[in-house]
Amino acid sequence: MILNSKIPEGPLEKKWDNYKKKARLVNPANRKKLDVIVVGTGLAGSSVAASLGEMGYNVKSFCFQDSPRRAHSVAAQGGVNAAKNYKNDGDSVYRMFADTLKGGDFRAREANVYRMAECSLNLIDQAVAQGVPFGREYGGYLNNRSFGGVQVSRTFYARGQTGQQLLLGAYQALMRQVGKGTVQLYSRHEMLDLVMIDGKARGIIVRNLDTGEIERHAAHAVVLATGGYGKIYYLSTLAMGCNGSAIWRAHKKGALMASPSWIQVHPTSLPQSGDYQSKLTLMSESLRNDGRIWVPSKADETRPPNEIPEDERDYYLERRYPAFGNLAPRDISSRAAKERIDAGFGIGPLKNAVYLDFSKAIREQGKEKIQEKYGNLFDMYLKITGYNAYNEPMMISPSAHFSMGGLWVDYELMTTIPGLFALGEANFADHGANRLGANSLLQASVDGYFIAPYTIANYLAEEIHTGKISPESPEFETAENNVKQQIQGLINIKGTKTVDYFHKTLGKLLYDYCGLARNEEGLKYAIGEIRKLKQEFYREVRVSGQRDQMNSELEKAGRVADYFEIGELMCYDALTRNESCGAHFREEFQTPDGEALRNDTEYQFISAWAWTGENREPELIKEPLVFEEMQPTVRSYK
Repeated sequence: MILNSKIPEGPLEKKWDNYKKKARLVNPANRKKLDVIVVGTGLAGSSVAASLGEMGYNVKSFCFQDSPRRAHSVAAQGGVNAAKNYKNDGDSVYRMFADTLKGGDFRAREANVYRMAECSLNLIDQAVAQGVPFGREYGGYLNNRSFGGVQVSRTFYARGQTGQQLLLGAYQALMRQVGKGTVQLYSRHEMLDLVMIDGKARGIIVRNLDTGEIERHAAHAVVLATGGYGKIYYLSTLAMGCNGSAIWRAHKKGALMASPSWIQVHPTSLPQSGDYQSKLTLMSESLRNDGRIWVPSKADETRPPNEIPEDERDYYLERRYPAFGNLAPRDISSRAAKERIDAGFGIGPLKNAVYLDFSKAIREQGKEKIQEKYGNLFDMYLKITGYNAYNEPMMISPSAHFSMGGLWVDYELMTTIPGLFALGEANFADHGANRLGANSLLQASVDGYFIAPYTIANYLAEEIHTGKISPESPEFETAENNVKQQIQGLINIKGTKTVDYFHKTLGKLLYDYCGLARNEEGLKYAIGEIRKLKQEFYREVRVSGQRDQMNSELEKAGRVADYFEIGELMCYDALTRNESCGAHFREEFQTPDGEALRNDTEYQFISAWAWTGENREPELIKEPLVFEEMQPTVRSYK
């Protein structure tokens, strides 16, 4: 298979304009004849569903949560990037493009990255018009702060609740269309399979999570905006319900999966405090603007942090990366923290954390100013840990967070299945091997508001003569029967071990061998162990309850069954990339001072994987990366 990324002709700054000039349109009368399914109601899903509904298409919107407002976009805290240059500190669309491309270690398409930076300018105006309460300066102007991997202030924020506020804006837009009747909303419904007719995506099979009923839904196009699969590690910053099943079921129908091993570990999570935990809490990266990260200079230190004198503290990010210091990119900051912890300098009860210290910022700016910037985050820290971060440093630790990998999409955000689109974190498109902070909310929003409405219309222009897609077709019946068999098969196992046991075991295996650091021996070992664990799962898992009723254990079992296959592909992907880039750190490929060693000669491509069947090795298909505007350089933040 040869991958066609469909990048438009012309200079970089004109590509998106050139695409929009030539994109086919659907006139308003014909839009009423076309149906679109959107799975997911986070920023990407709600915004694209609202946009398509406003345009006049018939839209069905699905989420497994009680309400679209509970989509995981609500958890993003620190901000959303836009190259507005309000601080007059040298920012521009090109600089944002360059920062993002470099931050992703030159493993993303130039055209996609530039378009995201270009569309960022419109997003802030859109959000303000929706009523998003961004932080403002004394004179009323929108304020900005810095995030990791950049030297300008381009991050717009609403205290530590930016994701929640942006999602409320998208939710309002979505519910307006629900009220108008252009969007039908199906909450508490989980997608379990993709239905294809004549090679095109034509609908989905879903399970009503309240009744257990299996339903068929047909459309002319399907959009997956279902987020990432970082919850595969079990302990992560993601909500318990987050999963990779929707994109994985589409992958098994023919949609290629790109760069699955590129998963970001966030440096600013609260550390694990015991085996009883099911998730970890994210503390916003924005805290690194004013907080200084350090560990004691002496291993196995037992003194409280405030009793450790300044000359016995190792501000290791400032020491190793003086140009960026505490705002070094996430992958570098997380690896640096792990190195100090593994070397015996970790702090806290389990010696698995580092300090994030605000004492200098409080002395210089005053407690009130820090409280104004980060008050809700400090309150959250106090409630969870019992420690007051105004009086002593926070304890933070790396934690699995964001999936840079996802379904392969072209410039139009369409997968290798015609009519199947993937938006936001569900695709691989914009971040390369490492995502810069505050680009997640940006990508999800611009995909839904500004990009997909053009590209989906371009596809649907061919569908106006197709007529209604019938959910009674043999393809729907076959897909529904397969889903029912899988569900009943899980219930019939009646083993002795819980779903959580298998999820925890898989998560630890992946964190140890395909986490912050990887090597050939460990990856091969992990593949073998995942296969054994999968076999044990299908012998020993116990799923209580029935198929035709509310059954949260059944939901979890289906997701973990997919995680075994996703985890194995992650290890294959990491094993075949003999270089270190971004979040993918192969221990065999590093510089003498421990930095990532990229290999542009042999690995300047996107790894796209095709499903070849159960228990068979996946097929690797390469999309070469061509850099015309900005040539790859050694990624240095020193």
